[in-house]
Amino acid sequence: MATNTDGARGVRDRLNYLFVLSRPRFWLYLAGPVIVGVTAAANTLADLFTIESSLLFAYFLVPANVFLYGVNDVFDADIDESNPKKDDREARWRGDPLNLGVVVGSGVLGVGLFAFTPQVAWPWLVAYGFLAVEYSAPPFRFKTTPLLDSVSNGLYILPGVAAYATVAGVSPPPLAVAGAWFWTMGMHTFSAIPDIDPDREAGIRTTATALGERRTYAYCAVAWGLAAAAFAAVDVRLGGVLAAYPVVVLGIAFSGVDVEQAYWWYPVLNTVVGMLITVGALWSVVYG
Repeated sequence: MATNTDGARGVRDRLNYLFVLSRPRFWLYLAGPVIVGVTAAANTLADLFTIESSLLFAYFLVPANVFLYGVNDVFDADIDESNPKKDDREARWRGDPLNLGVVVGSGVLGVGLFAFTPQVAWPWLVAYGFLAVEYSAPPFRFKTTPLLDSVSNGLYILPGVAAYATVAGVSPPPLAVAGAWFWTMGMHTFSAIPDIDPDREAGIRTTATALGERRTYAYCAVAWGLAAAAFAAVDVRLGGVLAAYPVVVLGIAFSGVDVEQAYWWYPVLNTVVGMLITVGALWSVVYG
């Protein structure tokens, strides 16, 4: 007979599994753009802490990550059997109904954002939901088509675009959106380098498997260079901050640093860059 202790242990095990599945190292990849979008759009301190912006941040911090990576793990379950990243840093999919229900429920929860955001933000939220599913799921499964896998990762900046539109009442400058989109393309393709061998073994085609490791470094440097140029056209200071990315990736390429190690440095780099942009925006709000 099961005891209360067994039940508590089972709950802890499931919560720990869902925590690992949500990739906590990468939570700020979705929630961070919300912070940047809100601060960039704000005119007063009150704009920073509205109900709408708080709900967007809360959703994209955890539930959106459970949904995004849950969908990914569901449709990659067979492939991930041979993926070494799943041995320690990430979780292999446990396909029981409750886990599936949590993933689906996390997606449904996002629909509630439409009740709290203005119509100008809706297209960006719809685009996020579409790409979050179709990146991994049929019929499109963008992640298995070279270049489209990279381009579709613009989904990561869409929460920030929606947050900006929610606060400002208008969408952000097109060049800012383009620059952020190029940034995600570089970030995604760089993160795919450690998966080149297991993806090739599994027959998965990606931008990284098509280019190979050395040319993928060049692709990332170009994408990040375009991101820096686009942001510089909006504000030269933004371009200067984003210029760190092509510099770092070229340093990795020519130094011979193990890419699997460097891959785990990027959450730190992204956090620092996001912090600098956010502090700069806050300075403008406070001191005009």
